Amino acid sequence: MGYARTAVAPTVADWTARRTGSAGQWTPWELAMAKARTGRRMSVVLPARNEEATVGAIVESIVGHLVDRVPLVDDVVVVDSRSDDSTAAVAAAAGARVVGQDEMTRGLPRLEGKGDALWAGLAATDGDLIAFVDADLREFQPAFVTGLLGPLLTDESVSFVKGFYHRPLVRSSDVEADAGGRVTEIMARPLFNLFWPDLSGFVQPLAGEYAGRRDVLEQIPFVSGYGVETAMLIDLLDVCGLDSLAQVDLGERRHRHQSTEALGRMSAQILLTAWSRLYRKGWVISQRPPGGLLTQFRRGEAEALSNLEREIVVSDVSVQERPPLGQHRQALATAAAG
Repeated sequence: MGYARTAVAPTVADWTARRTGSAGQWTPWELAMAKARTGRRMSVVLPARNEEATVGAIVESIVGHLVDRVPLVDDVVVVDSRSDDSTAAVAAAAGARVVGQDEMTRGLPRLEGKGDALWAGLAATDGDLIAFVDADLREFQPAFVTGLLGPLLTDESVSFVKGFYHRPLVRSSDVEADAGGRVTEIMARPLFNLFWPDLSGFVQPLAGEYAGRRDVLEQIPFVSGYGVETAMLIDLLDVCGLDSLAQVDLGERRHRHQSTEALGRMSAQILLTAWSRLYRKGWVISQRPPGGLLTQFRRGEAEALSNLEREIVVSDVSVQERPPLGQHRQALATAAAG
């Protein structure tokens, strides 16, 4: 039995051809000159929780190549997301300005996870263009930043740039090329293709490296936890349209891989995030699914459990949202005026 072969939708094919680039298209000096012509400020934000092993090298690379050697980046900010290791000290010693997640959200409800740290980073910077980079990357290259900033500095019609790359899955015994990104293939890509097909051309919709214009980023909410990248693409599609979004090949990404159990929790948060956007479209009748808990089973490790028994692990995978930063500032200004 053969398989039916279908073509990519014309809208997606056209977008992919026009809005896909490569980091090698722009040199740091070319972008620095473009920046000088526009007079815009550039900020790089790294959300970091217990990343003392990798954050220092990333910051040193950005500062050394794109602050000291080439005047491209104005501000490198590490958001310490309640680390209990030396992440903050290592980042500061490498040249970053370190802010605490709780420091930037003081007076607001406490939220957990990466999305809240990203919102805090946006609030802590004054850059006109902001690049977000994960803090667990290994063998980091400055092209990760220049690749993201390239389309924004050279094309005024681009509002947001998503990175993509090869993601090898590194095991103790071998390396499997492009086997990373398991949640993307199993959860995120099917969701986008089924419900937001205009976004199906993104190679890595969950990539942690992306950049955008402040005036656009301040119009969207930031979802807590691992739903943030899913929500960001969907919301940006609504706010500014597909043609203002772009993607850039950043080469290869090596980082710490999560356990299968952790990937299950990530997938649940992505599904809950997608559900909330489907509700806004009127495609589901309930704003939230019936439950926000995920039950998983772990091979028994305690002495009281045999290898054949399973420990039941229940996790709260619910997600919340920080309001768009622009709305938050307006509310603060209104309260101060009153």
